[in-house]
Amino acid sequence: MEAVTEWSLTLTLAKFDGILGLGFREISAANALPIWYNMVQQGVVSQKVFSFWLNRGSKSDKGGEIVFGGVDPKHFKGNHTYVQVTQRGYWQISLEDFLIGNQSTGVCSGGCAAIVDSGTSFIAGPTAILAKINEAIGAKGLVSMECKQVVFEYGDQMWHLLISGLEPEKVCSSIGLCSNNHSWHRSKMIEEVVESESAGESKDGENFFCSACKTAVLWIHTKLLQNGTKERIFEYIDKLCERLPNLKGQVAVDCDSIPRMPPVSFIIGNKSFELNPKQYIRKVQRGDSAICVSGFVPLEVPPPQGPLWVLGEIFMEAYHTVFDFGNRRIGFADAAQY
Repeated sequence: MEAVTEWSLTLTLAKFDGILGLGFREISAANALPIWYNMVQQGVVSQKVFSFWLNRGSKSDKGGEIVFGGVDPKHFKGNHTYVQVTQRGYWQISLEDFLIGNQSTGVCSGGCAAIVDSGTSFIAGPTAILAKINEAIGAKGLVSMECKQVVFEYGDQMWHLLISGLEPEKVCSSIGLCSNNHSWHRSKMIEEVVESESAGESKDGENFFCSACKTAVLWIHTKLLQNGTKERIFEYIDKLCERLPNLKGQVAVDCDSIPRMPPVSFIIGNKSFELNPKQYIRKVQRGDSAICVSGFVPLEVPPPQGPLWVLGEIFMEAYHTVFDFGNRRIGFADAAQY
């Protein structure tokens, strides 16, 4: 199975050629026998266990390792905390509580289901709780924040080029955000800003900053024709950036504020598994600029199956994870980083 289309942040943060399913047979397509089941049946593994170690953010050449048939003691520190799988299909466990700082959110007072999934880059959870997280960390919609970033960094240049008489369609290439052969579709600019964040590039092969620049230039030019003042025009643009729709629940934060953000904690098996801001915020480099993206994305699953969390790579980078197929349990220990 090959992944041929993915939204931009997925490809930026987790480049891959395909997906290897390691869930239970209950969710396999056409009841096909998963590769892990074959390995167990053929006796090619000494233990019915596989484990994940993800070594992100390290200067080491090793990005991580999956061990089929056991664990490597160099990959973790201390002992694992094991919890039983509550439902076969995905590797699903029970989540007892979720804390922001040291305060319980109360979302799991009646119990929450959580899926541990190496195929998910982020951590997914109930929208209401993610709103609390985003408020605590000062997160804003990613499209809106990037729009504001373009205006903040290049707004003065756009302004001076326009009032000097440069044609609007030449402004963005003049300041280096668009190629010289870019097209100028006024009626589709806002759509391009949103679509380019989803696809990584606009339909013309340009990146998000080019599309955002063209949109901002259009807004400035329109207001200049109405004899607007610079201060009023940029106040207007700031409001328009706020109103741009955001895709996939993506939100971004001010990179400089990361040290002031609170930790978050998952209570699993009566033990607290904490993530600090450097662990749950992704810093994405885009040319000379960096964008810091929240590692939490919304997921709405109604009762009785929900509320549901998905503990993806962000969680597994912090905690070495053992999938104990033989005993139907999952274990977590502090991941070694080197």
